[in-house]
Amino acid sequence: MLRKINIYLLILIALMSLPQTAWPREWRFDGVDRVVAIADIHGAYDAMVSTLQSADVLDAELTWTGGTTNLVIVGDILDRGPKSRAAMDLLMRLEGEAESAGGRVHVLIGNHESMILTGDMRYVSAQEYAAFAEDEDRAERRRWFEIYVKQQHAEEGTVRAEFDRYYPPGYFAMRRAFRPDGVYGRWLLEKNIIVVINGTAFVHGGLSPEVTRIGLDGVNQGLQKELADFAGVLDVLTDAEILSPTDSHYKYESILNNFMPALSEDPVIMHAVSAGIRLNESEILGVDGPLWYRSNVKCPGIIEEHRLDAALAAIGADRVVVGHTPTPNRKVLQRFGGRLIEIDTGMLNFYYSGTGHALILEGESVSVTSQAGVKSSVPDHPRQVGRRSSGLTTEKLQRLLETGEILTIGKVPPNKRKMPLRTEVEISDGKYTVNAIFHKREAKGIYPGVAAYRMDRLLELDMVPVTVKREIKGSGGSLQFMPDNIMDETIRSSSGQVGSSSSCSITDQWAAMYVFDVLVYNEGRTQQRMLYDKSTWRLMLSEHERTFANKKGRPSHLKKVSLAVNDGWKNALTEMTDQVLQDNFSDVLDKRRLGALAARRDQLLATKSQPAGRKK
Repeated sequence: MLRKINIYLLILIALMSLPQTAWPREWRFDGVDRVVAIADIHGAYDAMVSTLQSADVLDAELTWTGGTTNLVIVGDILDRGPKSRAAMDLLMRLEGEAESAGGRVHVLIGNHESMILTGDMRYVSAQEYAAFAEDEDRAERRRWFEIYVKQQHAEEGTVRAEFDRYYPPGYFAMRRAFRPDGVYGRWLLEKNIIVVINGTAFVHGGLSPEVTRIGLDGVNQGLQKELADFAGVLDVLTDAEILSPTDSHYKYESILNNFMPALSEDPVIMHAVSAGIRLNESEILGVDGPLWYRSNVKCPGIIEEHRLDAALAAIGADRVVVGHTPTPNRKVLQRFGGRLIEIDTGMLNFYYSGTGHALILEGESVSVTSQAGVKSSVPDHPRQVGRRSSGLTTEKLQRLLETGEILTIGKVPPNKRKMPLRTEVEISDGKYTVNAIFHKREAKGIYPGVAAYRMDRLLELDMVPVTVKREIKGSGGSLQFMPDNIMDETIRSSSGQVGSSSSCSITDQWAAMYVFDVLVYNEGRTQQRMLYDKSTWRLMLSEHERTFANKKGRPSHLKKVSLAVNDGWKNALTEMTDQVLQDNFSDVLDKRRLGALAARRDQLLATKSQPAGRKK
């Protein structure tokens, strides 16, 4: 049994098998004439090739033609698609050709590379396994089948079909190829997590507060080494048959925590087991690590922009290019004045419904080419609060609410929440039909619902659905878009759901809501007016008719709430001068309400910030 081999020797062999060039590595480059970046290939080899050809770094014979260009692959070559092995083989060859021409190919680790390196095979496609089938060792496959039979406490015949379905031909050869001493594992474990070229950072997921905390060296040395160490320890434990390649990565913690050593067990075995437990919790594998972090893209600007700026400062970069999160229109987009560029355009078409796009940076020029050779600029990430048809932009939705035909009107009876009578409306422009909520104004020239929406946009809070002034049946008021696929806080909290799939923590979103409700003096916030898109867990704040009172301080239900007036809020409130308030709200609020709003702004600026608390 391999487990009887001295584990210290196994660990030594595993560590020695790591590439000697892995540390130190370069991860900052200046004076580069031209940079081309693509992301999230996911086995879409043909789309990758077409995109690189359109970006003039690859010719029809698949030879490097980029000269001194630096090509950046922003992670996720693997999983879901059919030809990830072919994509890796091409990139491995292009590395040498580019270097010979004075250029470079920078392959960055994505979350899917880290998954395969650590045995998380959830998203490997059948074609990916099949690409390794000819390399499979029959004896090795037989060995792990026998171990599987023992684990299942079953007869061979009863689990054979199950084994072959879960671990098809090529599975074990693929696992071996991604070991630290395997051809692809060795190659990937030489790679950086972040590179900075001409002041532009490239990272797969995003620049999280963890990046701010440990800096560029901490990511590319500390976190990258933890990934390499974890991959090595897992292979040591697998060779010792403490783990099996058929074990789900979800079971690592349980298996290692429940490992029962013999009385004479080599203490180095226990060291390997404890290292596996510790490294299984590494930040490199967590949702707040740079491989998985989506909040740069998904969180409202008021929450995330100051965090991004802090991370950029910590790593000495002016902007960042990210993949990982497919853009809503499958085009390259930007946020925060171009300090964030999103380039995951869903290259794997049958899965993400997108195409390949390459970002091209030349001097001050920023442009994009598609795999079909179509050139374009980089537009801003669209604002979208609430799910709706993909072609219905915020501007189109606003016009629809202002001018669309009213199809149906239904009144909702008053209730014990002391909210004004509201009317549900179905409205259409002939192409799109949406639902909305209408609140009749209480005083001439006062539209608190519209004011709340404008304040949301001014702050880049992105929580209030589109709201417009509209007259219905002779009565003026506020008409607010009401999206589908929603859940209110009453249902969420009673069901015990915590929005674990959210790319922006619910705690952060609630903290922003509290500050917003103090600023607009919202006396009408109820759990029924806290809505979530069930697919994203983005918080939406609806119906603001009891806001913008002529009062200072806080509404009674918020007097004891700790407010997280972070740097993002302080920056936004500082820019919200009296003139800005006059320009944006004078047609929907009177002078007294504007004066009270300015006073509350000043009070918030003077507030000592409290932390948002634990994430939900």
